[in-house]
Amino acid sequence: MPIQTAEIFELSVAERLTLVEDIWNSIAKDSVEFELSQELREELDRRTEEHYKNPSAGISWEVMEAKLSRLR
Repeated sequence: MPIQTAEIFELSVAERLTLVEDIWNSIAKDSVEFELSQELREELDRRTEEHYKNPSAGISWEVMEAKLSRLR
């Protein structure tokens, strides 16, 4: 039975985040090879370089997770 988009929007934020995570994980698992576009590769390189220049400018996953959990 197909899921209707309207049903998804009726889920809580936490449930929708879990759904997105599950979908992402299934894509990552099923994708044997994922080709990055040149534009995306350059953006990732830029962000990596920024991180190396100033690693304290970012936040840890634990801090981000705590912020997201307060939204639930």
